[in-house]
Amino acid sequence: KARFLFGSGLLYCGMSFVFDPLPRITLPVAGSDALFPVERIFCVGQNYASHAKEMGATTIGEGVPIFFMKPASCVTTKAHVPYPPATQNLHHEVELAIAFSSAENIFGCAVTLDMTRRDLQTQLKSQGRPWELGKVFENALPSSAITPGAPPASGGIKLWLNDELKQNGDLSDMIWKPDQLITILSSYIPIRAGDLLLTGTPSGVGAVQPGDRLRAVIDTIGELNVTIQRPNG
Repeated sequence: KARFLFGSGLLYCGMSFVFDPLPRITLPVAGSDALFPVERIFCVGQNYASHAKEMGATTIGEGVPIFFMKPASCVTTKAHVPYPPATQNLHHEVELAIAFSSAENIFGCAVTLDMTRRDLQTQLKSQGRPWELGKVFENALPSSAITPGAPPASGGIKLWLNDELKQNGDLSDMIWKPDQLITILSSYIPIRAGDLLLTGTPSGVGAVQPGDRLRAVIDTIGELNVTIQRPNG
């Protein structure tokens, strides 16, 4: 049985799927009708010294960066995001995301929010267990459109909570710069087209509640506006 999936650019002949494949996760591209297909999402923890200190880190910038992953299903471009289950302490983290069109080529950058179930993450850390569930849930990665071009070496990275400035850093404050992160990550796993690399958040992370409005801005990259809704609200 032939299956034709024109949207993915792939053609399957003589085979069928057990169920219809889910739609591909994509992000819009600023100034274009094109869509960026998201593959894998790599994140970096504690890449700003100020944030590392507020999280209680005693060693900063030593060894290799803290890498973890979020599945593509966490990505959302919705303006209204439901408060997730299994947490009473949901935190905002504004981050610069780098989008790749191949292993060698950066396509562009986006403004993202690495939303975190902080209480769950802290609990799992204290038990010496992986804390992936603190980072992975539906709508855990709100994102702006991708702005084509290389990541800037400097520029403001800011977040307002209900019009109050909470996070106010500069991209130049990164401990590991984008080119260093790319080189280190590539030594462990090949980067491929569609991958996103989140580069860390500055200090000022904190809790959000249903009804809160988040405005995140990265100079020359873009702006992201999200309102937190009650579950099923």
